[in-house]
Amino acid sequence: MRKGFGIIHVILIIVIVSGMLALALRYAKITVRHTSDSYLREEAELFMRSSVELALYSISGYDRKAHSNCLAELTINSPKENNISRFIADINITDYYLFGGSDDYVICDGNSSGKYDVHPIDTEESHGLVMLEITVRANPNHPKNKNRVRIVRRTLQKI
Repeated sequence: MRKGFGIIHVILIIVIVSGMLALALRYAKITVRHTSDSYLREEAELFMRSSVELALYSISGYDRKAHSNCLAELTINSPKENNISRFIADINITDYYLFGGSDDYVICDGNSSGKYDVHPIDTEESHGLVMLEITVRANPNHPKNKNRVRIVRRTLQKI
C-alpha cells in the first residue's frame, strides 16, 4: 500500500514541475519576442532619422528652376540585404516656409499639383523651413522582418 501511495506523490510532483517549466518557457518566449520587436523598432527609428537627413540633402540640391516647382515627395529604401531593402521611408513635403520676395517662393508658389503648400515668411532668417511627414515601414518581404513596424512622424526642418 505504501509503494502505491508514493507513486501518486511522484506523479503529482512531476505534473506540478512540468507545469511550472511550461509556464517559464511561455514567459521566455514572450520576452524574446518583445526584445526582437524593440530591436526592429529601434532600427526603424534610426533609419527614419537618416531618411530625414537625406531628404533635407535632396531638397537643398533640387533644381527648382529646371523643374519649375519644389520637391513634393521622396521614397528612400534602406541598403539592400540579399537584394531586398529592410525598411522603406515615404517622405512627403507638405509645407514650404519661404521668404516672400525670394525666387524660391515665386517658383514654389506656382504649385499646380496641390501636393504642398507654400507659406510666405517675413524674415530671411526663417527662410527655408519645410514640414516633413515621414512614414517608415518594415518591408514585409524581407526575411528578418517577422513583425510589422510602421512609424509616422511630422517634423519641421530647416534646409
